[in-house]
Amino acid sequence: MIDCILSELSEGVLTLRLNRPEKYNALTNAMYTTLANTLSTANQDPAVKVVIITGGSTCFTSGNDLRDFLEAPPTHLDAPAFRFMKSVIELEKPLIAEVCGAAIGIGTTLLPHCDLVFITRNSKLSMPFVKLGLCQEFAASLTMPAILGPTRATQLLLCGDTFNGQQAADWGLANAAFESAEECLEAVRSHANKLAAAPQDALRTSRRLLRSASLCTLRATIQAENEAFITCVQSDLTRDTLQTLVNSSSKR
Repeated sequence: MIDCILSELSEGVLTLRLNRPEKYNALTNAMYTTLANTLSTANQDPAVKVVIITGGSTCFTSGNDLRDFLEAPPTHLDAPAFRFMKSVIELEKPLIAEVCGAAIGIGTTLLPHCDLVFITRNSKLSMPFVKLGLCQEFAASLTMPAILGPTRATQLLLCGDTFNGQQAADWGLANAAFESAEECLEAVRSHANKLAAAPQDALRTSRRLLRSASLCTLRATIQAENEAFITCVQSDLTRDTLQTLVNSSSKR
């Protein structure tokens, strides 16, 4: 069976690669569990100084695998996807996102929680939760208005509009946008190595201070969203909508 999460540690930099290209790196419960466990372990490992999350050169992630999601939807606050969110929030080491290609749903809402985000200009991002009968997650209610402004965030969250990597950089959701995946990878590696070579006590203290004012609010917002998300999933209309999408994709 293919390993859907590839992990490599080199010179203090842990790279986590989503490795399900035939499904556009759609995330399953098993993948969320692996990511959560790996990040929790990395948090305690002194050999890990920086973490990179990537989907490779063509697709970051298409969001949740809807078939897997319908078979085992989140019904409690310790569900795999929610555990992954907690592991990201509680990570004490810098997290860098390398985004090439599609970043849908949690592929977009993850980005505000990364310390650095580098993206390709033609990447396509969206948060189509309402279209699926769901609500936003990963504290998007808080982070997106703070980064994008309330007007733009409201449109993107309620309408599920798609935007590109250059817009993400222009709006402050990414640090820089690049023409090619190779340029994006080079920027990610350069910054990861720079952070890994920095005095670690000072780096983590600075990072903790940057996040301390908002951390309690982030945790509370994530819990409130997750509780609402569980309620949405229990709706027959939502399940019918998701099942229709699964059936449609199966016929292609």
